[in-house]
Parts: sequence; C-alpha cells; structure tokens
Amino acid sequence: MQLQTHLEIDTSLCGKVTRLDPGHAEVLLHTTQQMSVDGHGLVHGGFVFGAADLAAMSAVNDPYVVLGASESKFIAPVKVGDAVVCKAAVVGEKGKKREVAVQAFVANTLVFEGRFTTFVLDTHVLAD
Repeated sequence: MQLQTHLEIDTSLCGKVTRLDPGHAEVLLHTTQQMSVDGHGLVHGGFVFGAADLAAMSAVNDPYVVLGASESKFIAPVKVGDAVVCKAAVVGEKGKKREVAVQAFVANTLVFEGRFTTFVLDTHVLAD
C-alpha cells in the first residue's frame, strides 16, 4: 500500500510511517535532544502528538485528509532517546468524517492515547 498523504512532512520531527494497511498505520518517532524541554531530557508532548497525528492521517490515507478535533491523554513521560511507536486505527466513518484511535508506546509502556476526528475533503484545504 502506498502512502497518499503528508508526503512532505519532516520525518525527523514527526516520525516515519513504518506500517500501512487499509484503515491502519504505524509511525516510529526517534526522539532527539532537539525535542527536549529541560536538562532531564523530557520530550515536549507536541512531538508525540505530532507523531500520533501523522499516524491518524496515514490510517485514513487520503491526500485531502485534515484534522478537525482531537482528545488526547499523555500517560507517561517520554525522554530523549526513546523510540515511540504510534499505532492508529480508523474506528468510525460517516460521510467525510473519520474517527481514528491512536495509542503510542515506548517499548511496552503506553505513553499516549488519542482520538482524532478527521475529515476527507474534495480538494486541498488551501485550494482556491
């Protein structure tokens, strides 16, 4: 299966799609010092959220998918050097709306859960 969305995203900041099946995707984010917020190596949650968002968009896998809303829980801290695996699954579809559940793990530890409401548009959101 070929990825059809977010083709120009910076994978060093948001992770890389490592698995893609219809309605499912996995993204691997290798955390770096650039993502740290302090001397302890705590990774800013925005990077984990970005990887989870990429996983959600990839699970939908439409060139014109956009994020409409999200609910998220940060369950455990992520530190520099951690490899975060985000697993996404489309769990609902109604018209243009897709609901996607995402879980992120460091090793076997759940660090993040989210539900993403996405919409598949007819054209690019920024098209004239």
